[in-house]
Amino acid sequence: MEWLTDNKIPLGRWMKSAVDSLNDNAAWFFDAISLGLGTTIEGMVALLLWVPPLVLIFIFSVGGGWLQRSWGLAIGIALSLLLIVNLGYWKETIETLTLVVFATTVCMAIGVPLGIMAAHRPWLEAALRPVLDLMQTIPTFVYLIPTLILFGLGVVPGLISTVIFALPAPVRLTTLGIKATPKDLIEAGKAFGATKRQLLLKVELPSAMPTIMAGLTQCIMLSLSMVVIAALVGADGLGKPVVRALNTVNIARGFEAGLAIVIVAILLDRVFRHKQTGRRK
Repeated sequence: MEWLTDNKIPLGRWMKSAVDSLNDNAAWFFDAISLGLGTTIEGMVALLLWVPPLVLIFIFSVGGGWLQRSWGLAIGIALSLLLIVNLGYWKETIETLTLVVFATTVCMAIGVPLGIMAAHRPWLEAALRPVLDLMQTIPTFVYLIPTLILFGLGVVPGLISTVIFALPAPVRLTTLGIKATPKDLIEAGKAFGATKRQLLLKVELPSAMPTIMAGLTQCIMLSLSMVVIAALVGADGLGKPVVRALNTVNIARGFEAGLAIVIVAILLDRVFRHKQTGRRK
């Protein structure tokens, strides 16, 4: 077995060379992306923090209650956010929400069209499957090494790593939802002379919407799971107090920051959960 270990394939060195080459030859490109994304996210955070917390809580509560047609949910959102303000983590919560919203928006903007194409093209689905498996199974800390080198400290490497980690969920579930569209609905659409575009917009997407929304909520949960890890590369948010509590073995701070993350996760899940309007027979 010694000949096998003595002739090691230098995969790690190849990867390091590729990252170093990108960093040497395209540093201006990654710096521009880092500056653009960082400025946009920081601007959004500053805008939200400029609004008084009580006003923002009222807007979030009314918006969430309206989306789900539930005033009970609106009251729950208000009480939960007031608890976060009371604990002193309002600024960190806004930073986390901004990061999650940006990451989820990018994931859905890429994942839904990619999932639709994969559902209609079996060869593309077969090609994407191992790539998506790789994106979800590689330890999340591994993502931080190249993104940290290419984009530097701050929120951007955390955002990029979060997108890579959460992207497979909307791709897979969109593909599943489109492929699960009842054949009789598709045949009926074709019988009425619907084009491929009309079939997609009026038959397949409405039928797949519950599954796509499940992909959205999964994407949100996966993004939130990266909050603490992103804090290790300088991303602001609720991950920072958790990391500080871990370093100082501060149980009180760790519990409060962890509770704030749980509250945000539950609220986002309830607000964006697909509302079933059909009747059971």
